[in-house]
Formats: sequence, structure tokens, C-alpha cells
Amino acid sequence: MNATVKFGKNHFPVLLDELISIISPLYSGTFIDCTFGQGGYSKAILLNLNNKVIAIDRDNKAVLNAIHLKKKFKDNFHFENIKFSEINTLNLNKENIKAIIFDLGYSSKQIQDPEKGLSFHTKGKLNMQMGLNDISAHEVINFLESKDIEKIFKYFGEEKKSKIISKKISLLRQKKIIKTEDLVNLINQSKLKKNSKIHNATKIFQALRIFVNKEISELIFGLINAYKILPVGGMIVAISFHSIEDRIIKFFFKNFSQKISLSRYLPDQFEEKEEKLFKLPRKKPIVPSEYEKKINPPSRSAKLRYAIKVKHSDNFDIFTEKFKYLIDIENLSKKL
Repeated sequence: MNATVKFGKNHFPVLLDELISIISPLYSGTFIDCTFGQGGYSKAILLNLNNKVIAIDRDNKAVLNAIHLKKKFKDNFHFENIKFSEINTLNLNKENIKAIIFDLGYSSKQIQDPEKGLSFHTKGKLNMQMGLNDISAHEVINFLESKDIEKIFKYFGEEKKSKIISKKISLLRQKKIIKTEDLVNLINQSKLKKNSKIHNATKIFQALRIFVNKEISELIFGLINAYKILPVGGMIVAISFHSIEDRIIKFFFKNFSQKISLSRYLPDQFEEKEEKLFKLPRKKPIVPSEYEKKINPPSRSAKLRYAIKVKHSDNFDIFTEKFKYLIDIENLSKKL
């Protein structure tokens, strides 16, 4: 099924046709768009008048797009300006939820927004806040301990030069407040230029964005809470854009689609039992076609995974424990 819907200039919802083909058998119900943005997925889903969309986004600038969609679809569309980890706070008692969708990418409009400072071409004070934040990249770079900055770069950016760059940051901030252009220059000085399409600052900016927005814990608890509110037979769809996100999503779906022993998480008096929480229609992720990658180059790293809920459970200890080391790094923000 093709999604015949017009989108604004430079806005391409990634893997849209593939998403619609996956969820369309579930039509005539409520779909939760956890990353509304410019509304690409929501618009396509609402083309079927039997569908309802509840959209959420932490970015308050998404409200303008939501107002436009509300005028067109009225009772079939509702928007909340919250983080998707808070999906369990929505009033869903009367909703026939069919699927919950996470698109973890950033739109070109967000990247180009100078106020957000997501791009290494931005000038001035560091930011990277997507909305409903406690800290900004300015505070991280200028005030967090060097050893903590190194951890952020190493684990969230998978940056090989994390130690060198964090030390140079520590030295430079003794002389001045580090702004975006200062950080980019410092990174360029620390890394040898290569014949690569990837900018020297890409991994560092990714790491800072993840840390500032707590994207790891957002994703982990977003998936858990989405599962908890989803009825049996409902679907979770997640589209990731870097290896850390995909690793978390893959583990969540794969681990809980296998029969696992719960005895190690329960007191001795409980008998051993096994449960399987998801059915996986396919094991490998769906990736963009060569045509999509050509017309929308940022889609090249996208991976779509989905799973169908088959059983209720409240035990996700193995999941949170698996990625606890990343959550602990995010919690370094409490030092600021």
C-alpha cells in the first residue's frame, strides 16, 4: 500500500510505505505516534477515516503542525506535548490501541533550527535541547568533569578520540566559554581529516544530543511503557538511526520473543515458569530502498523493527539491567 499524501519541502518520512504496509492490516482503531514531528506518519495513517491518531512530541514547536492537523481531522486526532517515556500517563481507557510507533530520527527542520543547535554549522551558545530538558550542551561542555565528558563521547558517540577531545575541552574552557564553533574547531584539530562523507564532529554531536535529551532512558522506558499500555495483538514499531538505538530495540524485541525463565527474578517459593511476550513477524530489520536513500540521503542508516504483543508482563529487569551502564552515564547530568 502506498501512502499518497503530500509533504512539505525537504521533509521525507522515512520508510513510510513500509510502515503503512505493516500497520494497515490493523486499521480501524487508535495509533499512537510517539514522535510526531512534522506529522508525516500521522497524516498518512489519518487518510483512512476509520483511524484515530494520538500524537506526542517533546518538541513544543511540533504543536504548530499538530494544530494544522487537528483542524483537518478534528476528533480523529489528538496531540500531547510530553516525552514518549511518559506514554503511560495518557488517558487511554476508551481507546482501541492497534499500534505504537517510534521514529527516532530528527527532521531536517529540527537540525536546521539554530535555536536547537543540533548542527555543527550552528554558531553561538551550545544547546541541543529537544524540549522538556533539565540541561543543555552548554552546561555539559563547560562545567561537567573531563572524565565524565570522555565517557559520554566514548559510549554515546563511539568516538575513538574521546579522551583527547575531552582533555582539550578541559584546557580550552579554562580560557573561555566554549561555544559551538569552538567545539567544532577543537574536534577538527583533534582528528585527522579523512576522505569521508561523515563530518569530524558528527559522533561528538550525537553523543551530546543523546546525553542532553536522555535518549537512552527515554527509549528504554518508552518501549517498556508502550508495551504495558498495548493490548495483546497490538504492535510496536520502532525506527532507529544509529547502532546504540538499534541494539536496544533489537534486544527488547528479540529477548522477549523467546521463552525465558523467570525463576532467577522471583523468590525461591515461586515455581519456575516461562513466558514469551512478543511475536516477531521477521527477524531482520527493514531498511530503505536504494531509491529512498537516493532521494532522502539521511534515511540510509534507518532500520525498522516491529513486534506483536502476545502476553502481558511487568518484569523487564533483564532489559533495564542490560543497558544500566548507559543509563548510569546519562545520570551524570545530576552533577550539573
